[in-house]
Amino acid sequence: MEIKRSGSQPSGKGPADWFTGTVRIDPLLSPPEPARVSGASVTFEPGARTAWHTHPLGQSLIVTAGCGWVQREGGPVEEIRPGDVVWFSPGEKHWHGATATTAMTHIAIQEKLDGKAVDWMEKVSDDQYRR
Repeated sequence: MEIKRSGSQPSGKGPADWFTGTVRIDPLLSPPEPARVSGASVTFEPGARTAWHTHPLGQSLIVTAGCGWVQREGGPVEEIRPGDVVWFSPGEKHWHGATATTAMTHIAIQEKLDGKAVDWMEKVSDDQYRR
């Protein structure tokens, strides 16, 4: 058994290559192999968002605070709020983040395939982000 105490893992800044705007990542879980799951609490300031990306085994988002937007390629931008749970299928190209005026926090959970949990792509343009 291992207990990771609250505050024992440092917060990190979302890398500019993968995010637009101010994003804080707080690691939650990353158990050793053979487990494949990883998870983090991610906070997006207003206007912040991920780049387009996919996950080889899919991704679940659990919205915990604020108001955000999600979009899968070819679909509409959809609003998400606390208590909402979003599932992106394996390989589904998508992005997620805060609305233009409200911060949003979600817990992101995904599994690694051959050690990789995400494939990052191009940034979401301002035109794509605007509803």
